[in-house]
Amino acid sequence: MGLQCGIVGLPNVGKSTLFNALSNAKAQAANFPFCTIEPNVGVITVPDARLVKLAEFVKPEKIVPTTIEIVDIAGLVKGASKGEGLGNQFLGNIRETNAIIHVLRCFEDDNIVHVDGSVNPVRDKEIIDTELQLKDLDTIDKKMQRLERAAKSNDKDAQVSMELVKKLKSHIEKGLSARSFPEKFEDNKNLADLYLLTSKPIVYVCNVDEKSVVNGNKFVEQVREAIKNENAELLIISAAIEADIAQLESYDDRQAFLSDLGLKESGVARLVYSAYHLLNLITYFTAGVKEVRAWTIHKGMTAPQAAGVIHTDFEKGFIRAEVIAYNDYTKYGSESACRDAGRLRVEGKEYIVQDGDVMHFRFNV
Repeated sequence: MGLQCGIVGLPNVGKSTLFNALSNAKAQAANFPFCTIEPNVGVITVPDARLVKLAEFVKPEKIVPTTIEIVDIAGLVKGASKGEGLGNQFLGNIRETNAIIHVLRCFEDDNIVHVDGSVNPVRDKEIIDTELQLKDLDTIDKKMQRLERAAKSNDKDAQVSMELVKKLKSHIEKGLSARSFPEKFEDNKNLADLYLLTSKPIVYVCNVDEKSVVNGNKFVEQVREAIKNENAELLIISAAIEADIAQLESYDDRQAFLSDLGLKESGVARLVYSAYHLLNLITYFTAGVKEVRAWTIHKGMTAPQAAGVIHTDFEKGFIRAEVIAYNDYTKYGSESACRDAGRLRVEGKEYIVQDGDVMHFRFNV
């Protein structure tokens, strides 16, 4: 399944530096390639040490990690919701993404001028929040017009939906995002087509200087306080450090560089993990001599649904799944050894796939 995250932020907050670091990332967990689809879209591999470990046992012809598309959404300025700059185009780009990465400037540097004259990440956040909220209100108003017509014809569902959407509008008019709305409007069949920008999962990336990269600073704490009631993630990253890491050729050099800074993982890796957590995603593996491959699915998917991520025929003709837990595979060292030890399980259509499962599907079309 494709996963796409859009990077937003005001000018001079480090958004482009971070995107370029992502674009140039050699591989954060192993030597996997990066490719560019378009000038503002990059594909980065998802770091997963389990994939590398499985490949050591299987020795396949190739290793295929799962990937995330990163979209550099430029041009978001005051008035974007009304079409200022390239506002409509880029707000449309946000609508197509699964999650938002909002970069906030949390460092002071006299050589890098802030567009509003001072460093204030909470103010910066509110500027972009306002543009997204205004666009959502426009979407809601159009939806209310359609619901109103249906409600007048005694459509009971439309009447119930109208009451809910009024509450949602009032919530956003208070300067709050749809993701913090207490009721589940996404489950309402009449409101499922809203696709509100502020309902998207969001990671706030606090771009800090090198000395603040481990513990943060006063600006980070201001952001943390501002988002405490949102269902959002917060990451502390130095885009400048990520740019330096991206220039290092070898995995060992990158790890040594991180260690010197007191970091265990790069910001790129932590950003990917946050996106996975926000979107409720897990990974399962297929392992054979042709390839060892990672597959991304939503947590809670059944075995046939997981098989369908490989090919729709796998789901339609699903018979059973042969499953080995990752820890068992690495303990015994091969599929045959797991089978001999009784650690290979045969699961049916009701099986809920677990993170790290190594799976082989039997199907008939």
